[in-house]
Amino acid sequence: MTTNAGHGVRPTVLVVDDTPDNLTLLADLLKDDYKVKLANHGLKALRIAATDPPPDLILLDLMMPEMDGHEVLRRLKEDPATADIPVIFLTARADVEDERMGLALGAVDYIHKPISPPIVLVRVDNQLTVSRARRVLRDQNSVLEALVKERTAELVLMRDATIHAMASLAETRDNETGNHIRRTQNYVAALARRLKAHPRFSDVLTDENIELLHKSAPLHDIGKIGVPDRILLKPGKLDPEEWEVMKLHTVYGRDVIREVERYVGRSDGFLRFAREIAYSHQEKWDGSGYPEGLAGDEIPVSARLMAVADVYDALITRRVYKPAFSHEDAMGILRQGRGSHFDPDVLDAMLSIEAEFRAIASQFEDH
Repeated sequence: MTTNAGHGVRPTVLVVDDTPDNLTLLADLLKDDYKVKLANHGLKALRIAATDPPPDLILLDLMMPEMDGHEVLRRLKEDPATADIPVIFLTARADVEDERMGLALGAVDYIHKPISPPIVLVRVDNQLTVSRARRVLRDQNSVLEALVKERTAELVLMRDATIHAMASLAETRDNETGNHIRRTQNYVAALARRLKAHPRFSDVLTDENIELLHKSAPLHDIGKIGVPDRILLKPGKLDPEEWEVMKLHTVYGRDVIREVERYVGRSDGFLRFAREIAYSHQEKWDGSGYPEGLAGDEIPVSARLMAVADVYDALITRRVYKPAFSHEDAMGILRQGRGSHFDPDVLDAMLSIEAEFRAIASQFEDH
């Protein structure tokens, strides 16, 4: 069952491949969860994509006669009616340059042939979930645009309403995030205030930016809207394949916030901090984190603050896969991560205000 099920009309997937056996294979694989349309050459694919309503996603063969997948994608992106349809390339080639070109043209993913049915289903489902989230955000932003025109405090209202809409998306997916959001945003603000006079952080942690960090921190896990329920809500340990899917929540979060930036036509401090936190809060000081394996000062300051806040809260909170640790045990684990998981100066700041962290945890305790 896909995460798009339960929303009425099944999503439509257009499969484009010049090999009949491949069309049959993919149609049989997808037909239970999706409405499937087939095209055996590029021109037919473009005609189908231009219909109303357009397909929700396209699986596009890269190597086809007359018009290859790259050219099909170029034409899709040139047409405003089809430019936003997510495209996943299917290819039997393992050419890095081909992948680079396809991603530069706007493809959202690559699937190598011979296909693995479970991988195809997961990636199709993930991309449809992200696409649906983007449509929700566009709707939310349309409403916001109408509201801010009626008020003089346009930017403040847009920012706060966007936070509420986007954070609510995450809360609908993970029933443990409600007070977690409130606690972590207050931890981040407390850490930032403690470090604002520190020479390593004073340029970033101005009073204005601390307020922006407090506002943007709730969006750190917005990318979980793209993680399937069977993984997000799994009570046991994730297997390696599931863990790779879970790690993509950082990428999904960054992409959702980029969509907002494109919509408003610019990136202000709030959106920049939100994007940094969503994408990089799982990076580690020693470079062993994800998604990019950044190390040291390569990691944005905002994400380094969130790393400490997020881990502390995860430790002291009961989750479906673990009991809650005591404050003392959590602090012991955090100390072990100094200089490996966490920026030493950020962790030292947290240790110096651990009583404030404890008070925040008590104030916003889960019930």
